[in-house]
Amino acid sequence: MVKVLIVDDSAFMRNALASMLSSDPEIQVIGKARDGVEGIELVEKLRPDIVTMDVEMPRMDGIAALKHIMEKNPVPVIMVSSITTEGAKVTLDALDLGAVDFIPKNLSDLSINIVKIREILIDKIKHIARKGIVKRRIRPVTASKTIEIPKSMPVRITGERRINLVSIGTSTGGPKALQEIIPKLPKDFPTPIVIAQHMPPNFTGPFAERLNQLSQITVKEAEEGEPLKNGVAYIAPGRGHMRVKRPRGIETVIAISENKEEFIYRPSVDALMSSVAEFFPGRALGVILTGMGNDGLKGLIELKKTGGRIFAQNEETCVVYGMPKAVVDAGIADKVLSIEEMAGEIINAV
Repeated sequence: MVKVLIVDDSAFMRNALASMLSSDPEIQVIGKARDGVEGIELVEKLRPDIVTMDVEMPRMDGIAALKHIMEKNPVPVIMVSSITTEGAKVTLDALDLGAVDFIPKNLSDLSINIVKIREILIDKIKHIARKGIVKRRIRPVTASKTIEIPKSMPVRITGERRINLVSIGTSTGGPKALQEIIPKLPKDFPTPIVIAQHMPPNFTGPFAERLNQLSQITVKEAEEGEPLKNGVAYIAPGRGHMRVKRPRGIETVIAISENKEEFIYRPSVDALMSSVAEFFPGRALGVILTGMGNDGLKGLIELKKTGGRIFAQNEETCVVYGMPKAVVDAGIADKVLSIEEMAGEIINAV
């Protein structure tokens, strides 16, 4: 039985979340708190397996409560955030402080998709609660802590297959995982990097800006039609699905589709990886990181068939070992790596 504590100043949201979660026989809502102060008290008293934490609350907000909980009684915390640019920045701060994921504050507005939302929320709660706190908490990288990497890339042995593009897919736990990888890449990284991270539309821009500030390479939210450049990481915008294409036969550019298509998650990792397989056959590295479900498996199978290489994050360092597990179980991963090893192995691969 997964024991959940809900912390939110809105009685409506407390009841809405409790109703959705309690519909699953394996989940028990053991308490509800109206603000951060009550939340801290109930975490210590009730010892929940997981906490949902509102960001904006009276007396003590979610960020202050999160700091206290992670210092005194560490437990997985999912932030409940408003889907605004400002809400995105605060939520990213929370992820840096130890929150494992977030859910949209406006769950109640999406009544047409309420069944699907409930399924995703319940699945997320179960997976994160059972995994618990990842042993090594990934901390934000600062310039002073950046690892030493040679300024020039190693000389490639003649005849060794060339990687021309790195493609990364991730979901739950992805923001912290990407902060463990991208800032460690050298300024003269020799290929473009394309990234599909499951995120709402207003979140991907601020996330790209944050990664750019931490990194030696350029990181930006991808735009329709822009050409791929070496040493630039392109974050798929949350409003649609990102692909690579070669419309003029020579220059590879970004393509953004805002159609829902057949994919459950947006932006879709499968959509990105399939396009990479098509336009970079045998010349791409696919990286699959922490996340729920199996988004990316289909696209990476296609990538593998073309002769591409695949790296998967290991179970021990994943917040949710879903997406990498699907790839590992399919037998297509060339290497299974801890998040701490990933940046170095990517550098060696290109």
